[in-house]
Amino acid sequence: MAVVGTGDFRYEVVEGWEQLPSGWQHKDVAGVATDSKDRVYLITRADPRVIVYNKDGSFAAAWGEDEFTPRTHGITVGPDDSVYCVDDGGHCIKKFTSDGKLLLTLGTGKPSDTGYDGSTVPSIAHGGPPFNRPTNLAVAPNGDLYVSDGYGNCRVHRFSGSGELIQSWGDPGTGPGQFNLPHGIWVLPDERVLVADRENDRVQVFSPNGEFITEWLDVQRPTQIYSRGDGIVYVSELQWRTGQESFRNGKASAVKPARISLYDESGKLQSRLEEVGGDACAPGSVGAPHSLAVDSEGAIYVGEVTHTFLVSRGHAQEGCHMFQKFARVR
Repeated sequence: MAVVGTGDFRYEVVEGWEQLPSGWQHKDVAGVATDSKDRVYLITRADPRVIVYNKDGSFAAAWGEDEFTPRTHGITVGPDDSVYCVDDGGHCIKKFTSDGKLLLTLGTGKPSDTGYDGSTVPSIAHGGPPFNRPTNLAVAPNGDLYVSDGYGNCRVHRFSGSGELIQSWGDPGTGPGQFNLPHGIWVLPDERVLVADRENDRVQVFSPNGEFITEWLDVQRPTQIYSRGDGIVYVSELQWRTGQESFRNGKASAVKPARISLYDESGKLQSRLEEVGGDACAPGSVGAPHSLAVDSEGAIYVGEVTHTFLVSRGHAQEGCHMFQKFARVR
């Protein structure tokens, strides 16, 4: 079995870990999260629901079948094991108990005015209020909620834990505090806010109040950010295909495979999980990583949108993995 990663952070894929009930499918896994008991939560697109697995991969529960559009986007488990689900198609975020009881809804279900034409990020003319196709949510140490509002907007919104809007920041562009598809978000123990500025190929770092601090540039099309507060920051990164264009780096002259990168909290690279044998669908490769989470033993769970980014575009065959567990090699 191939070992991926380098240095102190090396991993091997655990094939067959996910015990999906017979007859079920999930194609794209838009988001993945872990709770205090190392249960693993997936939010899926086909069919849209939340699926919960026990630590050993056995099926525990499923819920939310009537709550989401087919454009689910992210999932976050808070410190109290409450579950936040981001639905970019529904322009809203819903908070649930761990067994699926709805507690809170953020957003009206209608897109805000940003000039977005419904198809392309460059059509976004200006930032707008919550939400226009939000992407992910992070819970700060003080309980505040930070939301990346990205596909139809270019902003980060900060809410109180009970759902009152505190502030928003961001405009379209490549400068400090500007975004081209803020796609993922996380808050570190010192309350710095990390934002995956996907189409700008960078992670931006802010104070809790949205003041720009710095940016990490050794990053490729970042989709989500995760940390357990132990000094390591995990970032999932999509591929660039030849001719596709980054707002910051211009057109790609060759395929740049997807990957998972591990950094310290200053943005220094610690390890990188890269493609195995030139095959995005090989066990241990990540074809289209969209979300990731880490359990108490350091295992990484990766949710992939392989159907959307590879299969439907003719770059991979049906059956390419949509979700993988990577166990840390000690």
